[in-house]
Amino acid sequence: MAFEHGLPSALAHFDPAGLLDALSTGVVVLDAQLCAIYANMAAQDVLAFSLNQARGRPFTDFLHDADALKANLRRALDTGEGLTDRELTVRPASMPRETRTLDVTITPVDGQVTGTHLLLELADATQRQRISRENDLLARLDGSRLMIRQLAHEIKNPLGGLRGAAQLLERELPAAALKEYTQVIIGEADRLAALVDSIAGPVRAPHRSSLNVHEICEHVYRLLRAEACEEVVVERDYDPSLPNACLDRNQVIQALLNVTRNALQALGRRGRIVLRTRALSNVSIGSARHRLVASVQVEDDGPGIPEELRSSLFYPLVTGRPDGTGLGLAVAQELICRNGGLIEFDSEPGCTVFTLLLPLEAPP
Repeated sequence: MAFEHGLPSALAHFDPAGLLDALSTGVVVLDAQLCAIYANMAAQDVLAFSLNQARGRPFTDFLHDADALKANLRRALDTGEGLTDRELTVRPASMPRETRTLDVTITPVDGQVTGTHLLLELADATQRQRISRENDLLARLDGSRLMIRQLAHEIKNPLGGLRGAAQLLERELPAAALKEYTQVIIGEADRLAALVDSIAGPVRAPHRSSLNVHEICEHVYRLLRAEACEEVVVERDYDPSLPNACLDRNQVIQALLNVTRNALQALGRRGRIVLRTRALSNVSIGSARHRLVASVQVEDDGPGIPEELRSSLFYPLVTGRPDGTGLGLAVAQELICRNGGLIEFDSEPGCTVFTLLLPLEAPP
């Protein structure tokens, strides 16, 4: 093989910028004023900015919540030492509702004429963080589910004895008026038994069939419109390319209805809800990787989920409303998990999005 200047002849005419654009890792070069003088295509994609727009302007102007990154850049420039920051969260200025989780490596580079520059390597850790969060959520849900079912069993046994004793007592009571009290005992025992069953979640396996996800969304949309106040706007944003899925229709309808009703209750008497569908490719749900997944999103512009509830939101009896039971989202998560999917959420004041991820391929 012929060589030119120590390189194979096949590489002799390659453009270095073209080679960097072929990388999946973002590469950015900043000058001493922290202005971008180069960014490959991966960096421009993950941070949603254009190099032509960025030239001559501070790099951090194109990012929200970038104080930590700016401090690290300045530190690397002042000390001349490289550093790495794992899972740094930033938001592109052009897409303020989108967050990016990045592994950032900063390396000072001294030029003989141009002075010190900073070389940034940006590895998108968003997917890795999401998978880690999902696995943690699924593990906690498994432990919670087992504990709740054991607790439900322990509660239902004395409830059955209480109900039976009230029935026996009712037969022995001489006055009909006194039987009102035994009826109260029986009624309350039945109500508590039904509540325990709801907390424990469904027990039957999914009855799967091929169905259109949009048919489910339309069914829930009609129910939601009937329940919503006049000043609550319900919109639809569907992906027409979404193929059929092999799911349990009733379970998915119930889960989606629970999520949309939760959004409706968060809004109160006015606001906006959006039902959105998209097809996602190569998505991991827990330990399983799926070629194609349906994303069904419920977005509302309500006040958002309180920070103290976020880590336990899908647990039974966890609610932010005085009159809430805390069962709707817990049951919805259980139903979607039974169909091989998962419910995620992202929330801030003015925008809360619940995403139902549903595998589109048939289960093995």
